[in-house]
Amino acid sequence: MTEMAQNEPVHRVAVLALPGVPPFELGIPSRVFGSVQDAEGRPLYEVTVCTADGAPVLSDAGFVVQPAAGPEALAAADTVVVPPTHAMPELGRGGPLPPEVAGAIAGIRPGTRLVSICSGSYVLAAAGLLDGRPATTHWNLAPEFRQAYPEVKLDEEVLFVDDGDVLTSAGVAAGVDLCLHMIRRDHGAAAANRAARMCVVPPWRDGGQAQFIDRPVPEPTLASTTATRAWALEHLGEPLTLGRLAEHARMSLRSFTRRFRDEVGMTPVQWLTAQRLELAKQLLETTDLPIDLVAHRAGIGSGNSLRAHMRTAFGVSPAAYRRAFGASDPVGAAQ
Repeated sequence: MTEMAQNEPVHRVAVLALPGVPPFELGIPSRVFGSVQDAEGRPLYEVTVCTADGAPVLSDAGFVVQPAAGPEALAAADTVVVPPTHAMPELGRGGPLPPEVAGAIAGIRPGTRLVSICSGSYVLAAAGLLDGRPATTHWNLAPEFRQAYPEVKLDEEVLFVDDGDVLTSAGVAAGVDLCLHMIRRDHGAAAANRAARMCVVPPWRDGGQAQFIDRPVPEPTLASTTATRAWALEHLGEPLTLGRLAEHARMSLRSFTRRFRDEVGMTPVQWLTAQRLELAKQLLETTDLPIDLVAHRAGIGSGNSLRAHMRTAFGVSPAAYRRAFGASDPVGAAQ
């Protein structure tokens, strides 16, 4: 989609503050969406923090959140965001939502975009809004979540899941990634990149670990490198030249490089190196494969090359990294 045309209504975002809400996650939608303006400086989103009954709620930091509105904001919203709550442990056991919360969510109009950050997914799941859908939450909550809500297709190995009108994200900063993704969906890469610069965060993040892969929906009017990045992550141990990547994306070298930088915020070579290093770290943590074989499987070449890259990127050798973070019972013994 393009940026908001003149006289187009501002997109209304309602953020539901529940008791025990962490202030950081509560503030993400206001900070990110509030940074978005069109080319003439007009805001593209209107963000309202509300509560289920309009009354103040106590955050998990010990101070009271005074909402700007009550459940009527949810009923009028185009997008509803549910940050986590640390004051409803019954949801972790599949228990019911408090009546006032259930009533407020029931008042959301059909077709409204629903979003959760971290354990806000419990609220959507308890309301039955994630049944049969792919979703994610904080990785540490996955076993509990899966037991409490078996009808949800949970994938804890991703930063966020976009299932069209329902989107869920992993913990803390993944909420920033999801908000930027929604801006990109709504108004294009330029608007999302401006918002990212205002928030001083990367405009696009595939994940801090190689197995954490986002699943964004490509902009309908633009060719995307998303599928090629997903493919590359499955072939990191192979030679991946810029030409091969561009060919997979069915773009010219110039177009692919430009589009890649717009979407990811770095060059293809920089991104590949980062992903290969993350894979190498994973292998060092979870196996006792020789350093040379770790380097080979990660597509870095030799053990000497891996040592040089890791010292540059992390200030530590592969052997020292393994001693610090390796599992006590690694798998994949040297062959």
